[in-house]
Amino acid sequence: MEAALLIISILLILIVLLQSGKAESAAQILSGGNNDLFANRKERGSELFISRLTLALGVTFFVICLVAMFIE
Repeated sequence: MEAALLIISILLILIVLLQSGKAESAAQILSGGNNDLFANRKERGSELFISRLTLALGVTFFVICLVAMFIE
């Protein structure tokens, strides 16, 4: 169980780091200069795959944590 959590957490970290940022620079994030930061963006191709993989890994991590909590 711990091995699965470790593997999923490492994969989740790597996938999140692969996602493209929605702001163009760190200065715009801090100053709020990007007005369309939370605007609806259509994800296509690899962005859509990475987004769905992130969701799947996150849900899997959460479910395994819950199962591990009730087993012990």
